[in-house]
Amino acid sequence: MPKLFALVPAAGSGSRMGGDLPKQYLPLAGKPLLYHALNCLCRSAAIERVFVVLAQGDKQFVQYDWQPFAARCEPLYCGGRTRAASVFNGLLASRDEIDGTDWVLVHDAVRPCLALEVLERLIAGLRDEQTGGLLALPVVDTLKRGDADAYVVQTEPRENLWQAQTPQMFRYRLLLEALRAIDPAHATDEARAIEQLGLRPKLVMGDMRNLKVTYPHDLELAEVILKSMN
Repeated sequence: MPKLFALVPAAGSGSRMGGDLPKQYLPLAGKPLLYHALNCLCRSAAIERVFVVLAQGDKQFVQYDWQPFAARCEPLYCGGRTRAASVFNGLLASRDEIDGTDWVLVHDAVRPCLALEVLERLIAGLRDEQTGGLLALPVVDTLKRGDADAYVVQTEPRENLWQAQTPQMFRYRLLLEALRAIDPAHATDEARAIEQLGLRPKLVMGDMRNLKVTYPHDLELAEVILKSMN
């Protein structure tokens, strides 16, 4: 049976949050944001190992206590200038431990509220797939397309539209091939790179709690969600 590995790109600066501390290290419920993103992955018995891709000059990671994850988690100091570059570099750095047909689950470093049952749903939904897929939620809000001056141009139909989440789960060799073939600046997530190969990732129902921390007020919401999950 193919094994499962997780990879968490955590080399970004999080410029939209403001401040000097990279977003993945901002405090959340007494721990760095990254800690919570790793927690669910490291608790999963299905995942062999979790690789964290850090910036090459990262000096923050060693300042925190990662002992609860020590047996499951390995830092890789090979982050790139974009998310796609960091994932690609992480795949290369871990190639001695992962076979081509093994699964890799890529999870955002700033999604701290992934529930174990949601992770298990993703794995169960994709185990028998050839390509792989991702967690996602059907779009329920009305979508407006605006212009450069923030005036509505038109209302977009929302039928069959989904909002992508992570983890996104693909075969190691396939994901490596996809990221090698695409401009890293255009690969906003792994599924897009896979799509560029003409393949169709499967959508697995995600979870509203699995939010991505992007702006300062998201931290407050994430803390409320974490408390409700404990």
